[in-house]
Amino acid sequence: MPDPTYGARHIAIIMDGNGRWAKRKHLPRALGHKKGVEAVRNIVRVAGKMGIEAMTLYAFSSENWNRPDEEISDLMGLLRQYIQSDIEEFVENGIRLKVIGNYKALDDDIVGMIDNAIERTAANDKMTLAVALNYGAQDELLRATQEIAAAVKNGRLDPEEIETGHISAALDTADLPPLDLLIRTSGELRLSNFLLWQAAYSELYFTDVLWPDFDQKELEKALKSFGDRERRFGGR
Repeated sequence: MPDPTYGARHIAIIMDGNGRWAKRKHLPRALGHKKGVEAVRNIVRVAGKMGIEAMTLYAFSSENWNRPDEEISDLMGLLRQYIQSDIEEFVENGIRLKVIGNYKALDDDIVGMIDNAIERTAANDKMTLAVALNYGAQDELLRATQEIAAAVKNGRLDPEEIETGHISAALDTADLPPLDLLIRTSGELRLSNFLLWQAAYSELYFTDVLWPDFDQKELEKALKSFGDRERRFGGR
């Protein structure tokens, strides 16, 4: 039986296009975000059934604080609902929740919900769902650099011995498999400060499909594209 993942262990998605989806349908922007949450729920279920080991979703970037207060409030409300409604399903289906980024800067009640969900799913091993909240790759690299600098300052690490592995180990994704495939929806062709180190040799897949319309068929298309490529990692 063919592998539905085409060998991809870890995929990441920049979920873009909720606002444009709503605009095209003459709906409030908040409804676009709500539809986007439904797409998250469906894709997580599909990925788990396919056998994907880890999936990282770009949910809220450190730059998203520049959005209107009303939109941020809507997004945080949807985050609360998602955690409350789906945590039992995570537990039942063996999904481990991980959060990357500085989620501790969010409202206290959200932090409490996240901490509880992380604790309750910590032993699950079917799939890891990593959600990027208040995340920016440059900030992640800065924090990793500070951690390594502290190790050098304390005499625990010789500057001459620093290798790429030290950086990878200091990143938020240290316990995840290497990133194989990074998907971006909505037709934008940029990484938007997402997993910059991890994406060094990942395959990139861009689609014009808006995130609320990204379903199992679209995920399968992205994985098929990944499977058709020859990964050389700079070797030739």
